[in-house]
Amino acid sequence: MVTTLHVPRLVIAAPSSGSGKTTVATGLMAAFSERGLAVSPHKAGPDYIDPGYHALATGRPGRNLDAFMCGPELVAPLFAHGAAGCDLALVEGVMGLYDGAAGRGELASTAQVAKLLRAPVVLVVDASSQSRSVAALVHGFASFDPQVRLGGVILNKVGSDRHEVMLREALEEAGMPVLGVLRRAPQVAAPSRHLGLVPVAERRSDALSSVAALADQVRAGCDLEALMALARTAPPLACEAWSPAAVLEGVRGTAPSPAGDESAPPASGARGFWGSAPDGGAAPVIAVAGGPAFTFSYAEHAELLTAAGADVATFDPLRDEALPEGTTGLVIGGGFPEVYAPELAANEPLRKAVAAFAADGGPVAAECAGLLYLARSLDGRPMCGVLDADARMSERLTLGYREAVAVSDSALAAAGTRLRGHEFHRTVIEPGAGAAPAWGFTHPERRVEGFVQQGVHASYLHTHWASEPSVALRFTEAAARAR
Repeated sequence: MVTTLHVPRLVIAAPSSGSGKTTVATGLMAAFSERGLAVSPHKAGPDYIDPGYHALATGRPGRNLDAFMCGPELVAPLFAHGAAGCDLALVEGVMGLYDGAAGRGELASTAQVAKLLRAPVVLVVDASSQSRSVAALVHGFASFDPQVRLGGVILNKVGSDRHEVMLREALEEAGMPVLGVLRRAPQVAAPSRHLGLVPVAERRSDALSSVAALADQVRAGCDLEALMALARTAPPLACEAWSPAAVLEGVRGTAPSPAGDESAPPASGARGFWGSAPDGGAAPVIAVAGGPAFTFSYAEHAELLTAAGADVATFDPLRDEALPEGTTGLVIGGGFPEVYAPELAANEPLRKAVAAFAADGGPVAAECAGLLYLARSLDGRPMCGVLDADARMSERLTLGYREAVAVSDSALAAAGTRLRGHEFHRTVIEPGAGAAPAWGFTHPERRVEGFVQQGVHASYLHTHWASEPSVALRFTEAAARAR
């Protein structure tokens, strides 16, 4: 049912990465939350780490809005799902305002998300090496796409009072409101490493202090009243809010249709799992890996599994020596197992439990970090040994959106199921695919990748199940049969 959502909202964007979007967005979320407002946090694009800081700042799940992985048509419904009942919604952009999927125009850009949400944009500008030129820069971003409404600027890394005066004078000439001025403050910066910021789960105490410092900095340097007034100018948003129960009702009992693309990689002849309903007994227990080593997960995945009838139980492979009691399905998402390889290797009881679960045919869905954990070894240290493959760190960053088709029937997807996903890793696994690969990539390059064996589906590809909720239902049904 289409409803009208009246939620004040802003998109926090920048001319490029490194301008301070996360600093400003997280600080604003925390500052407004401290005022007693219910703030709904969102992140454009596939990023997993920034939403962790957003959740810390607001006390609500950080949610992603990715027009490539989920399609433009789901951006507003997923936003409405997260923002329902909130006083304010803040969306942190990705890369530069107009940067999106390579070769796809505006697709998956912050600008596209802003237009789909009919939200005003606040541009965070790194002003550290410019003065009057800031007006030309902002003018270009404001005029590039007339459908993007640039409502004001927050100047970041301003050096002095005199520097601030020059910047304000230039932007006044351009007719662009200055909604905040932040000085250089390295003491509130979050530490980074090879894939971006260090996740909240790895530094929770320090992250709390950082978020509090960001709130102080933003409160002192930004005009919160003016920002809230701008957010209130966002018009009502008419859309049907995404609902895990509703979307699963639409797919329950029907298999996703194969794409029928003769140019796609061939599917295996393995028998599929679809068709058998759960036996009506107790809810299947699906164990989801968490803790510092496995922090990459979209909130909608657990919501879909729960709506499909599963009892979702989180466990920490760094500390727990056994899977949750009664586990009949196992989800191991992304994260940083390469950082914690010694600790993961040392937890031999859990490694053996995972290997035994997989050997018994239990359904396992593993993405990226999960793929590495299921391997025989990671950087020479023993992992679970489910897959006859070895993983290691690499100098090369593999990054980008992918279009994929399921090659082999599995507990997660029927052969022929099409999904869009994202790769983001500095590791390699050898071999890169098993006898029954998980996915065939059709864009931007053609190759097969990942492993399907017994109940295991393991791959580097990150996917967003809201784009194809049948995978959550299929996996839950497989877990129910395993019971």
